[in-house]
Amino acid sequence: MTPRILLATADVPGGDPLRLFQRGDDYFITLGHSELMTSRMSGSEEALAEMACDRLRDDAAPHLLIGGYGMGFTLRAALARLGADARITVAELVPEIIDWARGPMAALTASCLDDPRVDLVLDDVGALIGGATRRYDAILLDVDNGPDGLTRTGNDRIYSMAGLARARSALRPGGILAIWSAAPDVRFTRQLKDAGFAVEEAAVRARANGKGGRHVIWFARTP
Repeated sequence: MTPRILLATADVPGGDPLRLFQRGDDYFITLGHSELMTSRMSGSEEALAEMACDRLRDDAAPHLLIGGYGMGFTLRAALARLGADARITVAELVPEIIDWARGPMAALTASCLDDPRVDLVLDDVGALIGGATRRYDAILLDVDNGPDGLTRTGNDRIYSMAGLARARSALRPGGILAIWSAAPDVRFTRQLKDAGFAVEEAAVRARANGKGGRHVIWFARTP
């Protein structure tokens, strides 16, 4: 069996360190004993972008905010779906994630960070949301395993009622807040509705070939 090699570690503000591993052609990012993401499973992360873009109102130049670069699956899928006049702001809190994307995972990144439609911001996506008013057509969040913060407790603020109110204010009328989760959460579905969103919940497969476990994406639309 091909051994798994530790390539690098990164500190997460307010959380435990991340570790980047490689096994053959595959990459893994872990937090403690939890595997946060792997290059072998990209289906639900790609669906986050594809399904959100398919739900955008007619707009030749939409502006998307993606929270969490990860391994770039969501960004690349959005770029493939959107036209030349679209804008995508990517917020990544951990600079080493971008170093890994441009370094050991450069082939996987496929130059998506250099696309002229992309603006990379090394900051907490919550800060960008809180500083915006009617700026984005869609906000795509994949910053943790779901509404319950695993990577860092600070992520809980994004999914709180106050955080959802800020997201609603940051979206244009008819805009979409799309949130990825490893599992369903009835309480959070109700919370989205209480925050004034029209909510659609979709179950998607973890792998691009339609196999693997089921993940959840909420599509919450503003009035």
